[in-house]
Amino acid sequence: MTDTIRAIEILLVEDNEADIRLTQIALDRSNLEHNLNVVKDGEQAIAYLKGEEGYDERVEPDLVLLDLNLPKVNGSEVLKDIRATEALKDLPVIVLTTSDADKDIFESYELHANCYLTKPDSLNRFMDVVEMIKDFWTKANTPQTDEVKLAD
Repeated sequence: MTDTIRAIEILLVEDNEADIRLTQIALDRSNLEHNLNVVKDGEQAIAYLKGEEGYDERVEPDLVLLDLNLPKVNGSEVLKDIRATEALKDLPVIVLTTSDADKDIFESYELHANCYLTKPDSLNRFMDVVEMIKDFWTKANTPQTDEVKLAD
């Protein structure tokens, strides 16, 4: 019997066109089987994740790459909303942002981000970060499933 590996569904929440393109290039070069969906502000991110109007046909993501500096609703508020929504609270969220401010890092972990990464300033270093994400989330990490959730 042959196992078929389905592509990982990634939601990128990013407003900067250059960073969107950089992420697309890095993911494509990583040979990670993926589908990348992009929303450009926090308001769209929340609507997408909840499958609200305009996003009712969306594919539920396996992983969110979340910038903090977003228009309309900032990334911290998006993360807070994700963790407060029962259907989304276990969704893996990687904060991927330019900020290396201690307060942003602390707040992200307080809001239960799974990981905090500062965006590198070069394509090669960005590729390294994407490789680390790929290796961790697809090889090292054992994802939670309904079968392994702890009983309440």
